[in-house]
Amino acid sequence: MEPFQYHLFVCMQEKPEGVKSCSAACSGDVLAVLHQELEKQGVAGAVQVSTCGCLGLCDEGPIVIAYPDGVWYRGVKPADVPEIVASHLRSGQPVSRLVWDDAPAMRALITEHGTQYRAMLRARDQAGILPDDIHELIRGFMPSRAVLTALELDVFTALGEGASTATVAGRINSSLRGTEMLLNVLAALKLVQKQNGIFRNTPISARFFIDASPDSARKAQLHTANLWHRWSQLTDSVRNGTPAPRMGNGEWTNTFISAMDRNARERSEAVVNAVGAAGIRRILDLGGGSAAYSIAFAKANSELTAEVLDLPDVIPLTQDYVSKAGLAGRIHPRAGNMLSDPLGTGFDLVLLSAICHMFSPEENRALFQRVHAALAPGGRLLVQDFILQPEKTAPRFAALFSLNMLVSTQAGGTYSQPEYAAWLSEAGFRDIRRGQLQGPAAVLIAAKAC
Repeated sequence: MEPFQYHLFVCMQEKPEGVKSCSAACSGDVLAVLHQELEKQGVAGAVQVSTCGCLGLCDEGPIVIAYPDGVWYRGVKPADVPEIVASHLRSGQPVSRLVWDDAPAMRALITEHGTQYRAMLRARDQAGILPDDIHELIRGFMPSRAVLTALELDVFTALGEGASTATVAGRINSSLRGTEMLLNVLAALKLVQKQNGIFRNTPISARFFIDASPDSARKAQLHTANLWHRWSQLTDSVRNGTPAPRMGNGEWTNTFISAMDRNARERSEAVVNAVGAAGIRRILDLGGGSAAYSIAFAKANSELTAEVLDLPDVIPLTQDYVSKAGLAGRIHPRAGNMLSDPLGTGFDLVLLSAICHMFSPEENRALFQRVHAALAPGGRLLVQDFILQPEKTAPRFAALFSLNMLVSTQAGGTYSQPEYAAWLSEAGFRDIRRGQLQGPAAVLIAAKAC
């Protein structure tokens, strides 16, 4: 059975640098153009595209296979893709100059490749060589740090419409030697393009890494740069059980709220759908930061109002986000400490989004009791956070995030669903249910008795 007219497989196997592979031959570019052409030529709905691992024909890549015809294309380049789509996928005529139909030769190459690959694995194992994936895991900080440095120095903005190393160095006030090395690395990472000594932004870096772009993520990613400094002291935090000193410039709060806003906007629609906006009149958004969730609920229900409680240095930023959303009359920022200051009463919904991981178990127990008192009868609490499975080893990002709390907070962490359920029950909540969001985050919804 074939639910689509065509099913294409594009080899995307990555191998160590210097080793031939479809990925090294730019199969990623082929894949990107393929998706564009399918949309452009109006056949996206009839063609399923999948990536696959090594096909054993690395010297002939990129390899693209079209089923149900069983046509194997070799040496496919991005410029070939429009012809493949128009001739084969639209008109049923394979592009003969790219077709590889010598089955015995193909089988021989695949068999030889498999034999060589298994011999290589045996040799590496006998020599005690660290597996490639573990090696890459350990050195993963290198490309990350290069990109974060480029963001800190605002390299992508400095490139403008294209610039030489000397021009960029002058614009960001950096050394010629260091700037050239960094730009070359960014080109190797395919975040900039280099031609005849001139560097230019790629479409991705121009869209997301330049402040003037409407989709700029630079400010939010500077929060990750701040975290990097703390994570570099993880060994001391594990040894002592204490957070690392906060480092970075005075923009820490601004970059943090920007990062949280991007995360919240990605999840806000799903959060609203998880709890529903109908019948809600008053919301209390604790630690709401940019008020992204309150804004989403307000847009879903024109009759509700919200109070956003956050620390005094955050509130001016909250007001700015609310004003830009055109909801200053319905969403009201309020300075305070959710653990000690009065919360108010009579709320239909209280939001705790990406908050509980900052607190200790004891603080969360006390907070849930305060929230229970602030809710109207029948009101609900929504907890959105990274919620671990009972053994606390999955989801992986949630487990890693616990280390982020180790280096960043006095007693925070990521917690499991049984822990949350116990704390909520102790506070008097009932009807506790879970909803899964896209990615590692989840929501818990609990009700106060009527």
